[in-house]
Amino acid sequence: MKTITTDRVIIVGAGLGAVYAALKLAPRPVVMISPDPLGQGASSAWAQGGVAAAMDADDSPESHAKDTVQAGAGTVDLDVADLVTREARDYILDLTTMGAPFDRTEDGGYVLSREAAHSFARVVRVKGDQAGAQIMAALIARVGETPSIQVLEGTLALGLDVEDGRVSGVIIQRADDDMSAQVRLRGAAVLLAGGGSGGLYALTTNPPRIRGQVIGMAARAGALIADAEFVQFHPTAMDVGEDPAPLATEALRGEGATLINKDGERFMTALHPDAELAPRDVVARAIHAEVRAGNVPMLDTRAALGETIKTQFPAVAAYCARNGIDPVIQPIPIAPAAHYHMGGIATDTKGRASISGLWVCGEASSTGFHGANRLASNGLLEALAYARICAEDIAGVVPAQTGAPPLDIAFASGATAADPMSPVAELRAAMTRFVGVVRDRAGLTRALQIIATLEAANKDNPSFQNMCATATLIAASALLREESRGAHERSDFPETLPGPGKRSEMYLSDALAIRAQACKELS
Repeated sequence: MKTITTDRVIIVGAGLGAVYAALKLAPRPVVMISPDPLGQGASSAWAQGGVAAAMDADDSPESHAKDTVQAGAGTVDLDVADLVTREARDYILDLTTMGAPFDRTEDGGYVLSREAAHSFARVVRVKGDQAGAQIMAALIARVGETPSIQVLEGTLALGLDVEDGRVSGVIIQRADDDMSAQVRLRGAAVLLAGGGSGGLYALTTNPPRIRGQVIGMAARAGALIADAEFVQFHPTAMDVGEDPAPLATEALRGEGATLINKDGERFMTALHPDAELAPRDVVARAIHAEVRAGNVPMLDTRAALGETIKTQFPAVAAYCARNGIDPVIQPIPIAPAAHYHMGGIATDTKGRASISGLWVCGEASSTGFHGANRLASNGLLEALAYARICAEDIAGVVPAQTGAPPLDIAFASGATAADPMSPVAELRAAMTRFVGVVRDRAGLTRALQIIATLEAANKDNPSFQNMCATATLIAASALLREESRGAHERSDFPETLPGPGKRSEMYLSDALAIRAQACKELS
């Protein structure tokens, strides 16, 4: 395998965490590994709600942290919640100076939306539901003006290069050619910021490439994984047959939209005092139950928004239009979809993983901020916070320098690869059926058997191996947690264990042992 060594910091990913970290590392030279054109295919760019921050005079970081802890169902790291929420306002002001066009009031304040489980309206938005796309556009423009940042578009990271117990680089390949020659790229430091794992599920709101590969490559290199079982299912993905499923942002319910069934009945009022604004796990399970019962759950924006949905929430209006739905006069069919992974590569408060030389930020990480159930619009906030934390820590170990020569990597072409979509589709179907909104021992055991079979049949596809590693960790961790907590619901263990919640930690070797036992039970 060809080896290329650079003085640049290597950043795997092209979403908000990756871009913000690259900008904060300047003028230290950086190379970003992006399988798609910068900004495309990143979950951050698809985010609708916005960034949560205590911007109202009556609000406070303490209140924000309290809501975060309460939503996290007993497994939020209190120090991390304090750390991130305390500086949330600074990130909004910083993004504003960098060109993010946040919605503003006539007197210059920020327009704030209220989303589920927040005690205040504190979600700072852009054009209603355009936050992710508009913030990314502003930062990408800054990247284009920053000579220290090089972006390798069309390049896919397949694994970590580990030497003497330390991460020294990454293994990369052309993103559109599974059989192209692999290259070992070694750099000054490695930051993983490549997204979560929602695409491991057949029904998801995540971009097509976000299928747990980054978490999987770190796990396969020996990194500790935390809270893998906690996968958040967004309650109101549009059930219109698209893959990925379009998202009907939670801000719609913040504006008064209601959840109804085919008979026009609101079903959340009897289930939670906050009704439609109950925590996401509660709403997701309620909608899942309506789907299973054939009651056709729908999001009704007619009375709350009427015609204004077209101007206040243009993305949602566009999704409806292309699927023949007029939300002014029709409710929107919905179903829960895999949306955000609270679990991931375990990181400390400096963003460091358990393997020396590796930093992680964004959805690929598990910092302890989200606990068992992410508070709405805390995802972009955490990505910003830990992107800066990682950049500052990396800057402390990588000498300041400028003028690193640009990388010129030519990948040798190979033979035409076999179509990998069949095993990917089988994996996604198994995850949705057996490791979805509601789980039990029999289903999780079956999922582990299917994953093992698929992995064994596709040993020559490292990207798929990474997916299987993450899927194994999710299912194995879910099997071990014999309780229902936050986004993790076990029908055979419906109660939450008494006392303080406990985060899970697992190495891939542990998960593989659990998987082997599951396969033995079913043989």
